[in-house]
Amino acid sequence: MASIWSPLRRCCARPLFEASFRSLRTPLAPSAIPWTGHFRPITNSASVSQEPLGQTHDEYVVTRLAPVSPSYFTGSADFFDNWLALQELHRKYQTLPVVPSDEATRVRWKTLQQYRAAVGTQVKAAKYKKIVNLLNRLNRIEPSLLPQEAKIMLEKFKREADTNLAKPKEQQLDKWGRACASGRRKTSIARVWLVEGTGEALVNGKPLAQAFPRIVDRENVIWPLHVTDRVDKYNIWALVKGGGSTGQAEALTLAVAKALMIHEPLLKPVLRRAGCVTRDPRSVERKKPGHVKARKMPTWVKR
Repeated sequence: MASIWSPLRRCCARPLFEASFRSLRTPLAPSAIPWTGHFRPITNSASVSQEPLGQTHDEYVVTRLAPVSPSYFTGSADFFDNWLALQELHRKYQTLPVVPSDEATRVRWKTLQQYRAAVGTQVKAAKYKKIVNLLNRLNRIEPSLLPQEAKIMLEKFKREADTNLAKPKEQQLDKWGRACASGRRKTSIARVWLVEGTGEALVNGKPLAQAFPRIVDRENVIWPLHVTDRVDKYNIWALVKGGGSTGQAEALTLAVAKALMIHEPLLKPVLRRAGCVTRDPRSVERKKPGHVKARKMPTWVKR
């Protein structure tokens, strides 16, 4: 049966195939191409022949539609355009000399909410962090060698100054020449008065060796003075409460560093590299119901 119908099938299918092939070769008029208005047409005007009306064209120039931005189909065209532009600038000027991170100009970039409002899409925080990293890298280029196009790009992402926000009060020495600062660690709170002297230290009215029997804690208290070679140039008078000996000692470290920066602001890069400027946010994790401690579970018993 298959041998009988095979020639008949081929005879019937051949005219249909030829008819469809001829329809494919038939040129379409440009007016038959739909236009939605969301794209800009790209045509090659030099290839259009100037023939009088009434003559038929063997071929017509088909209009190809293309988006303005190559990132149009990504869903976040503005974000990818900005990211690619910053990557291109970084690739172009990566050989220029840079300054250390602590010596670069401090710039406040737009927040994630401000950037989302600017581009009109819900950009993820991880994606925006990529842009901020590139901005920080470009901002570290030597200011005298920073190209103009890089300056224009950085200005686009700078946060606008809000005059309504309260500015931090500038710390100054009091009439006795003392610098006052506070520090925190875990549940400990320390308050320090730093004045020029011979290197004496009193904590809650006690000498340093009596207030902190452990050597490690005493070294933590005077660590900001030790890294800046100012141990014998300032006296410390401190009040501390809450927490244990480790928390109190590290709270004093932060307070002494802040007070020392009031006396000598130029020591801030040295203190930051020594880890004395940033507060340590770590604390004991709370116990949970059903747990032995914060994360420890009771021993599992089969029977």
